[in-house]
Amino acid sequence: MNLDKLECMTLVNEVIEPNLSDDVKVVLAPPFVYLDLVASICLDKENFDVAAQNCSCNDNGAFTGEVSAQMIESLNAKYIILGHSERRQNFNESEKILNLKIVQALKYNTNIVFCCGEDITHRESGKHFDIIEEQISSTVFKLELKDFKNIIIAYEPIWAIGTGKTATADQAQEMHHFIRSLIEKKYNNHISSIVPILYGGSCKPINSKELFAKPDIDGGLIGGASLNAKDFLSIVKSF
Repeated sequence: MNLDKLECMTLVNEVIEPNLSDDVKVVLAPPFVYLDLVASICLDKENFDVAAQNCSCNDNGAFTGEVSAQMIESLNAKYIILGHSERRQNFNESEKILNLKIVQALKYNTNIVFCCGEDITHRESGKHFDIIEEQISSTVFKLELKDFKNIIIAYEPIWAIGTGKTATADQAQEMHHFIRSLIEKKYNNHISSIVPILYGGSCKPINSKELFAKPDIDGGLIGGASLNAKDFLSIVKSF
C-alpha cells in the first residue's frame, strides 16, 4: 500500500525497460486502485505484465470493498498474488480462504503467485521444512496437474524480511530445492523443472545476482526495493 497515482505512474514509466533479455519477465503488482492504469501502460510492452496483490474468495455479489478474480482478469492482469505473509498475518487468511481464492483465480485463467514462508520461531526450531510442506500441501497441492501449471511458487522467509536478519543465498537455494523436490514427488519431474520458484526475502541489488545464480531460484518477489526504479532495474538486470 504505497504511492499516490502520480508517484505510481512515474515509477512504472521509469521501470519500463525496452531492452530486456527475451527470457526475463517483469510482473508489476500495483494496488487495486492503479491496476487498470498500470495494465494499460504495460499492454503493448514486451516482457511486462501485471498482477493483482490479492483477490476475493467470492465470485461476485454483496461483498463491499472486495475485488473479484473476474474483475482482475477483465483488466488484462494475468497474475494474482495469493498467500502473501502480510495477508496471512495481518488479515488472518487461512488455508481454507486461500483455497477458495485459488479456485476463483483459476476459474478466470489467471496465473497464481502463491507465497509460502516460515517465521523465526519455525526456523530456529528446525521446523521450517515442515511448515513449508504443510503450507503447500494444504493448498496448491490439492490441484490437479493441469491446474498446477498455472502456479508460481514464491518463497518468502518471514524472519528475513525487515528484521535485520538476512537469509544467505545457500539457505534460499536449500529451501527452493526442497520445494522443487516436493513438486516432483507430488506431480512429476517435468512439471517440477518448469514451475518457477521465486525468492521473496529482502532481495536487493546487493544480493540479487548471487541469489539468481542458484540453480533452483528462478526470480524474485520484490518488495521494498521495487519502489526505487534504479534498485528495481538493477535487480531485473542481474539475471
